[in-house]
Amino acid sequence: MNVEQAIKKRINELLQEKGLTLTALCLNSNLTPSTIFDFMAGKSKYPKVITIKKLCIGANITLQEFFARDYFNDTIDIL
Repeated sequence: MNVEQAIKKRINELLQEKGLTLTALCLNSNLTPSTIFDFMAGKSKYPKVITIKKLCIGANITLQEFFARDYFNDTIDIL
């Protein structure tokens, strides 16, 4: 799994955990839905940290909680 896939997986987990739709999470996060829909659809890659931080605010979690998954430690990316 690469970082992009791990972030998508975590966003999907948050939607399930919080009982939110992607649109609702975006609106709670003060983000335009297209920002996250484009990322989730593969039209854009690697969201900025500030975007992830806003998602965390919208989901009422911290950045630490967002990245507190073992699969982030096991990601492989070649930059």
